[in-house]
Amino acid sequence: MTSDLTPEQRSMRARLAAHSLWAKVDDPKAHTAPARKAAMDRFEREVDPEGTLSPQERARRAEHAKKAYFLKLAMKSSAARKKRKIN
Repeated sequence: MTSDLTPEQRSMRARLAAHSLWAKVDDPKAHTAPARKAAMDRFEREVDPEGTLSPQERARRAEHAKKAYFLKLAMKSSAARKKRKIN
């Protein structure tokens, strides 16, 4: 049962699944392409919801939105690590 696993065991199970998957994948870049496209589509909709920008400008802005998103995640992660270290 899943609820019987500790956080460490759940993490280990997830790593095992990931390694098992990647051991079977011939082309990792092709395997993750649909997810990367979906993520970029999301950022493009975020920066140009009306679809009025040129494709080049939309892509430029979406790239910055993506970088901002991941920097925000990194800041949250850093704050959480700092908080755990203090406690």
